[in-house]
Amino acid sequence: MAIIEVAHLRKAYSGRTVLDDVSFSVEEGEVFGILGPNGAGKTTTVECVEGLRRPDAGTIRVLGLDPARDARALREVVGVQLQQTQLPENLKVGEALDLYASFYQAPRDWRELLEEWGLTELRRNRFGKLSGGQRQRLFIALALIGDPKVVFLDELTTGLDPQARRATWELVKRVQARGVTTVLVSHFMDEVEELCDRVAVIDRGTVVALDTPAGLVGSNAGPQQMRFTLLVDTDPVPLLAALPGVTAVDRDGAHVTVHGTGDFATTVAARLAQEHLLVTDLRIDQRSLEDAFIALTGRPFDH
Repeated sequence: MAIIEVAHLRKAYSGRTVLDDVSFSVEEGEVFGILGPNGAGKTTTVECVEGLRRPDAGTIRVLGLDPARDARALREVVGVQLQQTQLPENLKVGEALDLYASFYQAPRDWRELLEEWGLTELRRNRFGKLSGGQRQRLFIALALIGDPKVVFLDELTTGLDPQARRATWELVKRVQARGVTTVLVSHFMDEVEELCDRVAVIDRGTVVALDTPAGLVGSNAGPQQMRFTLLVDTDPVPLLAALPGVTAVDRDGAHVTVHGTGDFATTVAARLAQEHLLVTDLRIDQRSLEDAFIALTGRPFDH
């Protein structure tokens, strides 16, 4: 069931088009990624969906609500972590949760959130003294304090070190495990591949692709290569060339390179095993989401 439906969204500032006919839907319980370089229109898209900005054209429904018309009702069922979220330096963790709880008619017990997100020992710590990872835990707890059905996380790990980024990824997985539908805005390829069930790639204000991360790579990243060395004296070309997904087979003595798309490597490996052909030095040159982006847009990904 679609929790969010966006159709033909358009937005311009001072005559400059920021969003041009953006359409997508988000299914219940999934982590839906919005991926694109800085300035692509990701945050504007999400702010329109959250009701923080009014689009110039198009329709938006979140849990059946119109963000412009039903803003008050929408605030009760969504949680938001904004890209530029900040709190007063001297505000304590417990005070921040207590304050945010007062914004909702039926909030969760903020003391439970302290425990759930590992903030109990930080309850009396001031926001200005928290590390980047601790701040992200607090921001997620604040986004969840209204017990939302949908949560928006915008550039959640920007500025964090690698260890804190991966710890934050685990927090996002815990949010999904609670059954909360999550919209994750990011410009990090590895983050989207790790967390998202589906992803909309936005470039220059337009959705250029929408699929699972694996589907985007398989459909747009171009041919892959599988290389190995045969341990038996035989010609594998006739056996492998006609397999599904295989586009070419090159042989240089015992060294074989198979070119293909999709899940061709699994098919090739199965055929080699079926024919009892022993190989060594097996390598698969993996294509990435960045390769798919370049294929879709014709230019490198610019963070």
